[in-house]
Amino acid sequence: MTATPITAQQLPAEWRDFFALTKPRVMSLVIFTGLCGMLAAPGTIHPVIGFTAILCIAIGAGGAAALNMWWEADLDAGMKRTQSRPIPGGRMNPTDARDFGILLCCASVGIMGVAVGWLAAIILAISIVYYAVLYTMWLKPRTPQNIVIGGGAGAFPPMIGWIAVTGDITLMPVLLFAIIFMWTPPHFWALALFVKTDYAKVGIPMLPVVAGEAATRKQMLVYSVLLLPLAATPWLIGGTGAIYGISAIVLSSLFLGLTLPVTFRTSAEGDDMKPEKRLFAFSIIYLFALFGMLVADRLILA
Repeated sequence: MTATPITAQQLPAEWRDFFALTKPRVMSLVIFTGLCGMLAAPGTIHPVIGFTAILCIAIGAGGAAALNMWWEADLDAGMKRTQSRPIPGGRMNPTDARDFGILLCCASVGIMGVAVGWLAAIILAISIVYYAVLYTMWLKPRTPQNIVIGGGAGAFPPMIGWIAVTGDITLMPVLLFAIIFMWTPPHFWALALFVKTDYAKVGIPMLPVVAGEAATRKQMLVYSVLLLPLAATPWLIGGTGAIYGISAIVLSSLFLGLTLPVTFRTSAEGDDMKPEKRLFAFSIIYLFALFGMLVADRLILA
C-alpha cells in the first residue's frame, strides 16, 4: 500500500511543531547518555564547555530527527503511530522541515568544533550522517537488518561526551558505544512486534514483517544474551568499579529475563502483546539506569 503523499501545508506551523520535529522523547535519552559519557570520563571540563557540548549533541540529534521526518513524511502519513506528526498532519511544509533540520545539523557541528573540539565535532557529524542518510534514506527502506546496522546512530552520544572531556578515543567510549549498539535491536524489535502492521502497510521491511515474528524473537534473545557480558566489560577491564559492574549484571539479567517470555511465545497465545510492551518499557529504564550507575560509580569512587 502506498502512503498518502504530503502535498500542501494546511495550517501554520507553530514552535511546538518545530520542537516535535526534533523527537524530544528520543532526544532526552540522547542528552542523558551524552551527559553520562561526559561525567564518567576521566578528567574535567569547564561547565560552560560541557554545557555547550551537550547542547550541540542535542541540537545535532534534533536536526537529524527533523531530516528523518522530512524524508519519511509520506510513510508517516500511512502509519497510525506517526500520522499526526507535523508534516503528515498538514501543519508544516516539508521544505521548512528540511531546512530546519539542515540548519540544526550544521550549527551543532560548527559550534562543537569551535567551542569544544574538532574530534568531538567530527564524531557528531558522523552520527548525524549515520542516522539521517545511512539509516533513514538507505538502510530502513531496503533491509530487515536496518535497525541492527542503523543502531549505531543512537550509540554515539556517550562517546561524544567522553571525547569532549578527554579529546581522544579509548576503549571505554568504544565499549559505551557497543553497549547501546547491542541494546538497540531487542529494544526496537519489541516495539516493531506490536506495530508491525503499520510497517507492513507502508512497505518498510522491518524484521517482523519480512522474516516473521518467530525469527525476530529468536534474534532478540541472541542480542540480549550478548548484551549481558558486554555491559559488564567496562568493570571487567578495570574501567569502572563494582557499583557499575554489579548494577550492569543485575540490570542485564533482568533485561534477559524479560526477553525470554517474548522469545518463547507466539502471537496466537494472545494479542495484547504484554510481554513485548513490558520489555520495551523496561529497555528504556535499563539504559537510563545503566548509564546512571556508570556516573554514580565514577562520582562515588573518584
